[in-house]
Amino acid sequence: MPTEIEHKYLVDNQKWTQVTTDKSVKIRQGYILPDLDKSVRIRTFDHKGYITIKGKNIGASRPEYEYEIPLEDANELLELFCSGIIEKTRHYVVFENKTWEVDVFEGLNAGLIVAEIELKDKDESYVIPDWAGAEVTNDEKYANPSLSIKPYNTWFQINKHYRRY
Repeated sequence: MPTEIEHKYLVDNQKWTQVTTDKSVKIRQGYILPDLDKSVRIRTFDHKGYITIKGKNIGASRPEYEYEIPLEDANELLELFCSGIIEKTRHYVVFENKTWEVDVFEGLNAGLIVAEIELKDKDESYVIPDWAGAEVTNDEKYANPSLSIKPYNTWFQINKHYRRY
């Protein structure tokens, strides 16, 4: 069974402005099934389309199946079957011989920057860059299916009808 082993960190927005990236791509994704125990994601990425099925996280690991699909099909699936579309730019940064994927979110998730590192083995060691902050691997609110339902910018909305006396 294919397994994804991934650690996720918040990024210090100020330090991030000093980082040089190796490559950047636009990503647009949505969920047919945005459940944290099992999700079905449609994604357009680098002029290609993908469907991805992921299982429940067990620590930093989870089962993952990903297949390329025609870009036109991916766009139609996003429009017809997905709500809460996530748009972001993914930047690739090589640090200490490991490739980090840094997602700078747009739209309703603007302001959120998350770095991920995928490992081949759960015990593989790596160095955390100084621009990476708190680990949020197991914090469900930072999972993309959650962000598609409750975007980052809604976390800080103040009830406009609340008055303090």
